[in-house]
Amino acid sequence: MPVKMSVRPLFPTLLYQAEPGDAAMLDELAHSIRSLARDDAAGVRWSRQKSYAGYTSYASLNDLPKRDPAFADLGKLLARHAAAFAADAGLDLGRKPKLDSLWANLLKAGGHHSGHIHPHSVISGTFYVEAPPGSGAIRFEDPRLPMMMAAPPRDDSFFTVEPRPGLLLLWESWLRHEVLPGRDRGERLSVSFNFA
Repeated sequence: MPVKMSVRPLFPTLLYQAEPGDAAMLDELAHSIRSLARDDAAGVRWSRQKSYAGYTSYASLNDLPKRDPAFADLGKLLARHAAAFAADAGLDLGRKPKLDSLWANLLKAGGHHSGHIHPHSVISGTFYVEAPPGSGAIRFEDPRLPMMMAAPPRDDSFFTVEPRPGLLLLWESWLRHEVLPGRDRGERLSVSFNFA
């Protein structure tokens, strides 16, 4: 009599992908990000002090959806997708996810972000506005890596997504990720965000 056996996946890590942006929205956001990179003196100063290869409003502006209609429209769009992702991930939030923070990024050639998580948040993500080919992929790390002790190497310890204009990615905020250095001369424009 054959032995009955099975292999089941446990505790999957989900990555939500959508392409909700249209050309007009992308153009408006690109204009807004470039304006901020020129006019946000505090953000430019912080970016230089932290050796950020470009500009980010991460530490300077916490009210972009109130400040600029393009970010307000994006915030509404992100809220709908975050609610869908929360449902798909089985997150029992008791309410719809609430946009907690949103910041603009202009990353120049060769720029990168080292591996990190987003503490005090539930859902995090990035919306790509402009992403020339070779502008630096986002790479997600297998959350089991710190616990693998004497485990042999795996082929799938990292998952990489090449950015493209209009691409939206959402993940649970505990998922460690990084932005790899870009290989081209263009600028990668994106909006990153957290939901509480």
